[in-house]
Amino acid sequence: MDNNRNFLITIALSILILTVWQVFYMNPRIEEQRQAAQVEAQQTGERASPAAGNGAQPADIPSAGGAMTGDAAIPGQGAPAGAPTDRASALAGTDRIRIDTPRLAGSINLTGARIDDLLLKNYRVTVDKDSPNVTLLNPAPLPNGYYVEVGFVGGETTGDVPGPDTVWSAPENAVLTPDSPVTLTYENDRGLTFRRTIAIDEDYLFTVSDTVENAGGAPVELRTYGRTTRFGEPETSGIYILHEGLIGVTGEEGLQEISYSEAKEDGRIVPGMSSNGWLGITDKYWAVAMVPRAGKDFQPRFAYFDDQRSRYQADFLTQPLSVAPGGSTTVDTLVFAGAKEVGVINAYEAAEGIRQFELMIDWGWFYFITKPMFYLIDWCYKLLGNFGLAILATTVIVKLFFFPLANKSYKSMANMKKVQPAMMEIREKYADDKMKQQQAMMELYKKEKINPIAGCWPILIQIPVFFALYKVLYVTIEMRHAPFFGWIQDLSAPDPTSIFNLFGLLPYDVPAFLMVGIWPLIMGVTMFLQMRMNPTPPDPTQAMIFNWMPVVFTFMLATFPAGLVIYWAWNNLLSIIQQGVIMKRQGARIELWDNLIGLFKKKPKPAE
Repeated sequence: MDNNRNFLITIALSILILTVWQVFYMNPRIEEQRQAAQVEAQQTGERASPAAGNGAQPADIPSAGGAMTGDAAIPGQGAPAGAPTDRASALAGTDRIRIDTPRLAGSINLTGARIDDLLLKNYRVTVDKDSPNVTLLNPAPLPNGYYVEVGFVGGETTGDVPGPDTVWSAPENAVLTPDSPVTLTYENDRGLTFRRTIAIDEDYLFTVSDTVENAGGAPVELRTYGRTTRFGEPETSGIYILHEGLIGVTGEEGLQEISYSEAKEDGRIVPGMSSNGWLGITDKYWAVAMVPRAGKDFQPRFAYFDDQRSRYQADFLTQPLSVAPGGSTTVDTLVFAGAKEVGVINAYEAAEGIRQFELMIDWGWFYFITKPMFYLIDWCYKLLGNFGLAILATTVIVKLFFFPLANKSYKSMANMKKVQPAMMEIREKYADDKMKQQQAMMELYKKEKINPIAGCWPILIQIPVFFALYKVLYVTIEMRHAPFFGWIQDLSAPDPTSIFNLFGLLPYDVPAFLMVGIWPLIMGVTMFLQMRMNPTPPDPTQAMIFNWMPVVFTFMLATFPAGLVIYWAWNNLLSIIQQGVIMKRQGARIELWDNLIGLFKKKPKPAE
């Protein structure tokens, strides 16, 4: 019975891991091939007539009702012949205001007042200390253009209002820092003066404050829009447990996660009107999001355009704002552009009252396990100063938390071993009567107070913890490039060594599927030893599976983050110690040494 139970547990766990492997690694998202450019006749957006005195609205600027004013390329946004192809040339070709904060560097384009040049000072592309800083935003003419823009949509009485082509005036030699906001101005021919004050904090939050002054003789109405636009096909991780693409929390719909492939297929996704919330574009570790603060309801929208240039966009359009003659009104828009650090995101949600801003980080459906796991690891990290040590400490804490249950389970397993002779006797006695055999087994369990299912609990407990830790290691930026000791310089990446080139001693690279490093080998050994704590199954098929399972798991987990493999190996070692101590106290025989010696003993030949 004990062997059959172990056999079933092993098969179930194998199927589970194989399924996870298939989903996470063998079936990554395959983006649809880029479709041929659509002609204007095929465009689905509603076309609006140009407003008198305001000229035709630029393309993909939201209009009333969430419709588009057209799908032609935005002026200054296309890539005509002779357009700059490198970042330095694109930046040099426009007037700009420099951004300099402890965590950000870049500039604001005075044409459109776009935030389209942003580097993250604290993050590099690779673990190499000389690696370039991560670039978050890029000017529109580049193939990977990516920017944030806030502007206005006017009416018949407003005249020209600030939009993509508006050239703002700025103070000479102005630099945007946390201590020095920058004020831009623009005046039109209808007596409207626009003053835009852009402020930034120590982290990643911009505050765009627009004041509209009406010196004319009649009231005017205008709307505020904001958009985050990204060109081309962004590179994604292609993992099902992580959302990358358009995202927002608005209206009654709440959280909306729209992948690039979904946006490409649907074209326009228009949720209901919203009085609060946020929307933008998220990557695995970085995000750009807008938070409307007009005091009016706004219409959110997620869109894909493929006219002259393929691009994705999250945008909003507020309800009309009225400015009386001689009066003024002020509208604020928050812009987040930076790393999705848990503490920073939570602080913005609390301080700014941003609705469910924490959902910017993809904690997944099992957030009630994943988030506590992160906070526990983070707390341990603050005590120990190393995320690898924090994972080891977290494993101990989790083991202590589940100690009573695991203790009871191991005791039951130890008692099962003690009564194995009686179980074998029952099997032999009722070999031809399975019903009586089962009844006799149940009576034996009742007499000895044994729960045969209790042995499953250690494995069942480990599975949700395993996946919660996997999620934490994979999605939280705190784990990105976090070193352990020695050769492990990034706990969120696989062990970079391989036994097939003697861990780098031989001068050649090995294929990816043969990258079996030191920590996966340690994990495989500890798994092998843990399985050898139990008697060898008498059935040859079961015995073969038990022998090969550690090998299969070693190759599978070699591609998982090193932090996860370290956790699994350490957990196996603690389980071996715990199980050994309990078995000794219960007087049960520990099969480990006998099983190891039996592997090297010559098997007797069957009698002729």
